[in-house]
Amino acid sequence: MTRLITHLRHVDLAVPDYDRQREFYAGVWGLTEVASDSGLSFLAAEGSPEQYVVRLRRADEKRLDLVAFGAGSPAEVDALAERLGQAGVRLVSQPGKMDTPGGGYGFRFFDIDGRTIEVSADVAVRGHRRLEAKEAVPVRLSHVVLNSPDLDATRRWYERHLGFALSDTLSSPRMGEVMHFMRCNPQHHSVALAKGPHTSLHHISFEMRGLDEYMYGTGRLLRAGVRMIWGPGRHLAGDNTFSYFLDPHGNTVEYTTELELLDEDTWHPSVHDFSRPEVTDQWGTANPMNELVAKESFNDPDRGVFVAPPV
Repeated sequence: MTRLITHLRHVDLAVPDYDRQREFYAGVWGLTEVASDSGLSFLAAEGSPEQYVVRLRRADEKRLDLVAFGAGSPAEVDALAERLGQAGVRLVSQPGKMDTPGGGYGFRFFDIDGRTIEVSADVAVRGHRRLEAKEAVPVRLSHVVLNSPDLDATRRWYERHLGFALSDTLSSPRMGEVMHFMRCNPQHHSVALAKGPHTSLHHISFEMRGLDEYMYGTGRLLRAGVRMIWGPGRHLAGDNTFSYFLDPHGNTVEYTTELELLDEDTWHPSVHDFSRPEVTDQWGTANPMNELVAKESFNDPDRGVFVAPPV
């Protein structure tokens, strides 16, 4: 299958306590609000050319509004929409001009679990900059992890319909396979799929400039009283660092750095036994992974399944 999706653009959240969530992401988390209008806030990462990496929307109920990806051109957007339509995937909208910051050409559809997915091209590049040493704010959006009650069905759907490739899998003798790391470019994963009791957001991850900035950022959040549920440490799959925190609405958000870049022509997926401590944390510095830590990232059941968010 020809891969039409190029990268992860942004993750959009709906929240009841909009003001508190907005203050968190534009404050201690380190994003920059670039636009706002009647209960919408668009937040960019200083080092990213994307117009925004998180959108917040005021709503009565918490939900994951959508996950947005980029495509190479409007023609590739059209090709993907045609492919999905012929395969019986439910489209939310047909390809057309977009009126979100940066414009562009795109469309929306539901994935197998009922999440709204957006794919777009020709979005204007945002002015961005190289971060300085010790500047501990996110450079860009790194990846998103999604909970699914049928892990393998969701993996097959993303492979078949969107052209994602499997990079690695986490498994254990007791629980079987629990996470698939999926890529749409040489980055080890732009999406990971986690085995959960319900459809929900597992976590959103943000890339930092380097190890120092990752640790400075982790320390800033701890000093501010933000609850860290796991970290700091370094995973084996993807070889990236991790510090996981909870935002004001209980969504898990991560600071990371040094996520592995693969040679896709020679890479072969591995199955890693996550019951081994060195798999979850090579450094041995994080608190142990256990059921209480895992439960935090199950998140609340997403009530937006197969219900498209407002544009």
